Amino acid sequence: MDTPRRVEHQQTDRGYVPVYATGVVEQPWANYSRTDHEVWDTLFKRQRELLPGRACAEFMAGVERFGLGDGGIPKFTELNKVLGATTGWELVAVEGLLPDEVFFDHLAHRRFPVSWWIRKPDQLDYLSEPDLFHDLFGHVPLLLNPVFADYMQAYGRGGMKAFAIGPDALMNLTRLYWYTVEFGLIHTAEGMRIYGAGIVSSKGESIYSLDSPSPNRIGFGLERVMSTRYRIDTYQQTYFVIDSFEQLFEATRPDFTPIYAKLSEQPAHAAGAVLDSDRVFTRGDRIGWATGADT
Repeated sequence: MDTPRRVEHQQTDRGYVPVYATGVVEQPWANYSRTDHEVWDTLFKRQRELLPGRACAEFMAGVERFGLGDGGIPKFTELNKVLGATTGWELVAVEGLLPDEVFFDHLAHRRFPVSWWIRKPDQLDYLSEPDLFHDLFGHVPLLLNPVFADYMQAYGRGGMKAFAIGPDALMNLTRLYWYTVEFGLIHTAEGMRIYGAGIVSSKGESIYSLDSPSPNRIGFGLERVMSTRYRIDTYQQTYFVIDSFEQLFEATRPDFTPIYAKLSEQPAHAAGAVLDSDRVFTRGDRIGWATGADT
């Protein structure tokens, strides 16, 4: 089997420029090198040791049920047997970052795209784009949770509608994904826990998001999240906290069309803003915050 392309962002004098892939490929499992498998094992081991007591119980249960630490990069075909039987989702291998409309279509049909390639050994602590470890370890365990699995499908369907409405609606929806699926926290009886894939797949942010006094931790509100800018160059200045996955799913069940119209008439909030109307778990001390424009 020919190895599919490894599509990565391009570095220019103006920073990284995204390069998109569109097709589904076969996971070239037999072509992974020993180094590839060692990178997976290294990343898995340190997150598995770090996350108990930090990641939510649903995520940890998914990691164990999939057997992601059995040694080496998992085979998508084996994971799909468990995933399909549990929530009807399927993993599909892709070459890199997908265009919005292609990504939304996959989610709307309960297909989760996973980059087939994994980062290099000198990229263990930072990568500018999603790779196999982020996509698989970060996102897939929660797809075994029925409520979160339904939320992800609903997000995909909503994304297809937002794409048709226009770029402002798409930005509002992107912020929802960023602050929930990628960088969400959940308030549990045991304390604050992580569920966002961008956090659980990162050693540094797994610690920072819960332990640092720097960021805000604010109760989830749909319009609040959709109107808040975010940072792509540093750890987050604000994390939004849900009370349950049921709360998240119910809050996002209504048609967003009137919400987009309402938000189009209001200015967006800065990534680090705290509003009088917020339910504040932690007001950050702002130490170490980067300057410059939010996304």
